[in-house]
Amino acid sequence: MDTRIVGGRKIFKFRGKTMEELLPLSVGEFSELLTSRGRRTLKRGFDKKFMKKIDRATEQKNSGKFPKPIRTHLRNAIVIPKMVGLRFAIHRGNTFEIIEVREKMLGHYLGELTLTRKRLLHGKAGIGATRSSTAITARK
Repeated sequence: MDTRIVGGRKIFKFRGKTMEELLPLSVGEFSELLTSRGRRTLKRGFDKKFMKKIDRATEQKNSGKFPKPIRTHLRNAIVIPKMVGLRFAIHRGNTFEIIEVREKMLGHYLGELTLTRKRLLHGKAGIGATRSSTAITARK
C-alpha cells in the first residue's frame, strides 16, 4: 500500500500497481501480489455466488444506480479490486454491519473490517460501589 502525491492529487498504489492496473487482473493474478496466506486462500477458489453478486452490483454502479449493500456471512473473503467502491453488509454474529470498501482495504479479510464484539460501555457506579456512596441512603 502506497499513496503518492502527483500533480496535487493522491495516487494509490498496491504493491507498486495503481488501481487502473489492478482492475483488469483476474483473481489468480491478483493473488500473486498478496502474502502467502492470502494467495493460499484465493488459490482454493473464490465463492462463485458471491462473485456474481459483486459483478451485478458493479454493473448497477456503472449504470449510475446506487446498489444496495451486498449481505454476506463470508468473513473469510479477501478484498479484491472488483470490490472497491461497493458496500457490503458483513455479518458480525447477531447483526450486519455496513462497510464501504476502499483501496486501503485490498488484501484484507472482510472479517477484519467488522468487529464481532460490542464496545464496552460502563454505567455509573451503583450504591455501595464506592466509599462515598455508602453515605447515601438506598431508600427514598
